[in-house]
Amino acid sequence: MAHGRDIKIITGNSNISFAESVCRNIGVRMGNTTVATFSDGEISVSLFESVRGSDVFIIQSTSNPVNDHLMEMLILVDACKRASASRITVVTPYFGYARQDRKAKSRDPISAKLVANLITSAGADRVLTMDLHAEQIQGFFDIPVDNLHATPLFTDYYLKKFGSELNDVVVVSPDVGSVARSRAFAMRMGLNLAIVDKRREKANQAEVMNIIGNVEGKKIIIFDDMVDTAGSLCEAANAMVKTGGATEVYACASHGILSGQAIERINNSLITEVVFTDTIPSHVACCGNKIKYLTAAPLFAEAIKRIFEEVPLSTLFR
Repeated sequence: MAHGRDIKIITGNSNISFAESVCRNIGVRMGNTTVATFSDGEISVSLFESVRGSDVFIIQSTSNPVNDHLMEMLILVDACKRASASRITVVTPYFGYARQDRKAKSRDPISAKLVANLITSAGADRVLTMDLHAEQIQGFFDIPVDNLHATPLFTDYYLKKFGSELNDVVVVSPDVGSVARSRAFAMRMGLNLAIVDKRREKANQAEVMNIIGNVEGKKIIIFDDMVDTAGSLCEAANAMVKTGGATEVYACASHGILSGQAIERINNSLITEVVFTDTIPSHVACCGNKIKYLTAAPLFAEAIKRIFEEVPLSTLFR
């Protein structure tokens, strides 16, 4: 893996505003590329400047439409590889297909591993992402993976928001699988942790069964890595208030997928506020005041600069 002589940042169509914000934070201009489609839907990529010998960073979340954005990413990697880029880093703030990381039942695919293989085979030299749904996905790649965390962004936000009222706040894990990340967030905030024990009958539906911990008379922060249909989130919020006796419900997640009726569910729920990062384009225009976004662009910009300068990223994980 050779070090490139300069930084080139290019992007597909998944989150152009985020890529532009990263460029502003670094102080470089966006690479001159076009990602379009032929009349039959095939992806067409054109690079209008040289990337020979450059350290190329391709910013592309695999958000909706997932398959189109994934193909854009792979073709951009191939184009840069064939144009003799010195090193290619795929910057995928939101890594799709991460929920399919194991065989939950017979004959299930492990799609996260398949996508990792595709990115590696296309010619990527390393991957930069944020809050993978499962940490072990890093091991699916045969190239270096840097998995950033949004925890510092949320910590700063809530410390300022609650201030002296912080003693009345409890962090809640929405399910057992999210306990590790929720515990890390709670420890960073110096707060107690509660857990929602739920049983998922089928995909995108969840039934809240029990609350582990005391949330009575407390404000709570439900902490997760992503919100898709928001069914689990809203059920957890209802349980916290109606069963647990919580006074107010706040929620935060790194990735706001918000598919289907997610926005309607959030607006009609007992949740006071939900905070996401901008790894996926925001839905603020149709959400009213309940949904807010924090930008992760400065964090990614710093990580990109450190990768280019061969400086450790370890301080970004603390």
